[in-house]
Amino acid sequence: MTPSPMTTPPMTPPSKNVRWTLLGVMLAMLLGMLDNNVVGTAMPTIVGDLGGLDHISWVVTAYTLATAVSTPVWGKLGDLYNRKHVFLASVVVFLLASLLAGAAHSMAQLIGFRALQGIGAGGLGAGAFALIGTLVPPRERGRYQGMTASVMALGVVGGPLVGGLVTGHLGWRWAFYVNLPLGIVALVWVQLMLRLPNPARTARPRIDWAGIAVLAATIGSAVLAATWAGTAYAWTSWRILSLAAVAVLGTAAFVVLQRRAPEPLLPPRVFTGHRNFPLGIGLLAAVGVVMFGSALYLPLFQQTVQGATATGSGLLLLPLMIPVVIASDIAGKVMSRTGRYKVFPVLGTLLLTAGALALATMGTGTSRLAAGCWMALVGLGMGFTMQMAATLAQNSVELGDMGAAMAATNLFRTLGGSIGVAVFGSLFTRAVPGTARGEAYRHAVATGTRHIFLTAAGVCAVAFALALAVREVPLRGGPGTAQKKQPVTRLATESPADR
Repeated sequence: MTPSPMTTPPMTPPSKNVRWTLLGVMLAMLLGMLDNNVVGTAMPTIVGDLGGLDHISWVVTAYTLATAVSTPVWGKLGDLYNRKHVFLASVVVFLLASLLAGAAHSMAQLIGFRALQGIGAGGLGAGAFALIGTLVPPRERGRYQGMTASVMALGVVGGPLVGGLVTGHLGWRWAFYVNLPLGIVALVWVQLMLRLPNPARTARPRIDWAGIAVLAATIGSAVLAATWAGTAYAWTSWRILSLAAVAVLGTAAFVVLQRRAPEPLLPPRVFTGHRNFPLGIGLLAAVGVVMFGSALYLPLFQQTVQGATATGSGLLLLPLMIPVVIASDIAGKVMSRTGRYKVFPVLGTLLLTAGALALATMGTGTSRLAAGCWMALVGLGMGFTMQMAATLAQNSVELGDMGAAMAATNLFRTLGGSIGVAVFGSLFTRAVPGTARGEAYRHAVATGTRHIFLTAAGVCAVAFALALAVREVPLRGGPGTAQKKQPVTRLATESPADR
């Protein structure tokens, strides 16, 4: 194993003003979470102005693809260089792309600028979680989980509301310009408030260009296959099968390259050092499937079957998202106080499975109250699972690998969501024929929604099995523990069978 080209200073307890520091990081993270939902609401108006209806899917696909490809690159750059400066650079890229997208005069220009936006968004997600992992020891991180959960909930629920309001009153270009004031505040805030020690480099950083190229091709193929399968092309078409083959072969080639690279993009030691890391990634991928699927198909069910307006369907998601914040806050405080955490992903995945099964029973006669209660079950499950899974991953790696590790968690959550939405789209398309109208269409949408959440329940059941396999080991940075650097990939209290 090749040592990291830089040494990491010891993790110290968070300072008293860490909440103020994290607020700036959270504001930047909110940019990426809000953007897709805001732009999605504005898309009908954009198409009416720019045309290019046949290319509308690329406005989303280009963003998602660029985000997935760039995430591990930003994460590794943060490990190799100054993490703060790399994060600020991603914010600048995102803001520049937002300005250009708002000024686009053709669909081709908009798609190109959306890809650039996606590149910046990859750094926002990877950098934010890596900074949180650097600033706050895992044992203390639970105290701040409510902030992270609130930002995620605001991004999911607030996106459609902000998008509808801005587009209706100011025009679609402000769906992009709205990022500028928030982003500038976050940029200045982080620059002034965030103070990180400069890691001492023992060698000149070496960029894993071959790994970047292979990973880009692999992720690109996987995301495109997930996006197009069942919609643009059949699952068994040669295009989808070819993309799937490239993704499989690319994964194998990437693993070989990472084992040989002097400074790998995604170090194998991150995945093999402790079994909790891949388990945490699996849990996050499952949550991504449920979160993306719920955000996309529950509003459609509410508007089509229950007669809600577009804005009203956003408000009707509150029973889903408010419990996320509450559960995350409770779990975080209990974890910080007791050091115990395994119970939460176990309970969370159990609630997710139960909630998804309940949502799978919805029909044309389901009341909004009943749907809200079942959504609350899913929200509680996400709250108990999502942040704890991230803490599992953060506690399983060296601080010097935090950027790559958090990039991996964001990458797999994105891929999980993309693949899940692709499968859901195929199930929904089969259940809802294009010729359905009126009452038949309402019944078809209800049937498609049932199929989606029945499948999601199966994914959550697998996640429950993963949660049971988690090994509860001491969290770094607990009260009374020495604040010194220690190898988190090999804990003295573990036997080889526990790793």
